[in-house]
Amino acid sequence: MILNTMAYILKHRFPILLMAFLFMVFACKEDKKEGKDEKQHPKPNVVLIYADDLGFGDLSSYGATELPTPNIDRIANEGIRFTNGYATSATCTPSRYALLAGEYPWRKKAAILRGNAPLIFDVSKPTMATMFQRAGYKTAVIGKWHLGLGEGGEQMDWNLPISPSPNDVGFDYSFILASTNDRVPSVYVENDKVVGLDPQDPIQVSYKENFEGEPTGSENPEMLKLHPSHGHDMSVHNGISRIGYMKGGKSALWIDEDMADTVLVRSQKFITENKDKPFFLFYSLHQPHVPRTPHSRFVGTSGMGPRGDAILEADWCVGQLLDTLDSLGLTENTIVVFSSDNGPVLDDGYQDDANEKLGDHTPAGRLRGGKYSLFDAGAHVPFMIRWPGTIAPQQSNALVSQMDLYGSFAKLVGQENSSGDSKDLSGAFLGKSPKGRESLVLEATGRLCFRKGDWVLIPPHQGRPKTNKWVNIETGNSDEYQLYNLLEDPSQEHNLATENPGKVQEMEKELMALKK
Repeated sequence: MILNTMAYILKHRFPILLMAFLFMVFACKEDKKEGKDEKQHPKPNVVLIYADDLGFGDLSSYGATELPTPNIDRIANEGIRFTNGYATSATCTPSRYALLAGEYPWRKKAAILRGNAPLIFDVSKPTMATMFQRAGYKTAVIGKWHLGLGEGGEQMDWNLPISPSPNDVGFDYSFILASTNDRVPSVYVENDKVVGLDPQDPIQVSYKENFEGEPTGSENPEMLKLHPSHGHDMSVHNGISRIGYMKGGKSALWIDEDMADTVLVRSQKFITENKDKPFFLFYSLHQPHVPRTPHSRFVGTSGMGPRGDAILEADWCVGQLLDTLDSLGLTENTIVVFSSDNGPVLDDGYQDDANEKLGDHTPAGRLRGGKYSLFDAGAHVPFMIRWPGTIAPQQSNALVSQMDLYGSFAKLVGQENSSGDSKDLSGAFLGKSPKGRESLVLEATGRLCFRKGDWVLIPPHQGRPKTNKWVNIETGNSDEYQLYNLLEDPSQEHNLATENPGKVQEMEKELMALKK
């Protein structure tokens, strides 16, 4: 009976069993192959979008009612929106240094740099870009830099390869403004060379004196289409006078109105070229920094003058970049971070009707101060992170700093966090934990204040002006200690230092310990 059954199976069922067995083997091999491919690219891409002088109240996702920003809002609505997100500083260079170095900028004595300043980084120390490189990422910075180039100084030769550059601190590719859009030299630098430079018309740059025969905004106002309100009255090109003096390099000069498109297209190109491998892109916007010169497509669209138009232009650019990720099928495998280097400013050196056409819009929201200020609006900025499928849409009240992206990304991609200042807040950044930092030192033009929990302490800065007259923003300076509870008093209207001497003493002691 048994022998007859076995004979029947071998004759009639064996071909079917054999085919099933072979199918299972083949499927197993395919699973292993797919697993191998996944191991080759298990890490998410990272796109860090960094606005310039964008305030806490400048986005509709943060309460703006007069200025719709639907594309940036996509990041907030599809990811995590932080209500207590901070740059380290109330000015650009220090915040940018802290972001990439993972270190408090006052340790480096970082300050707003001239256009011919040397590279601020120590090339022997890793940056966020270096960390990503070590994890197998292709890396790029495209847009505003303002972290120095080369050896700097009056003797720097802009006509030769520039070293050190962003390529010496972790970036495989760089396409940057040499400094800022209101400082000379008004040229792009790709990797280590000025873009479009004619060797027969070499660039000369000085921050001490003008070159003979070169026009300036102060002496030749008839050449200007955008007039300065204070400063910004030196070398002229494209109808705009800048900070600093420049001669030559005519073929390399940028057209301000095309800057947004120029930077966007190169960012899209980098993403497209690296879509099959992990990449880190630092997409560094120049908007709404002065001079505000949006493309003609956006002029008049906000009803608020060039500043509002520039924000709408930036929002469109962000939308185009997000669409590029969508079209390439990269959205679910890409972390997108959006933030700003410091708080808002209206008149920052040019007569562009930023104050006159503001209307009911409040760039700082309910916060006090702005750019250059120790008050909260100086460094309290929009901060959002999107990673579809991993980060559930939500709002977080965790205290987080841009400086902590370094340590958090290092943890995420399996690299060492070499900074003592940058914390691993990956739980907060991924929306898995409500806990952020316990405390944070904030900086504005060399002055420090200290946030711990809901409290912020501004030590006395005696004999200093209480208002920056050039930009009409409160500095935060006082002859007395200032203590505010930001949860109960986000507008910092009630100084509680006299009522809470113990809290003042406690926080000052901690601040002094961190400074050592």
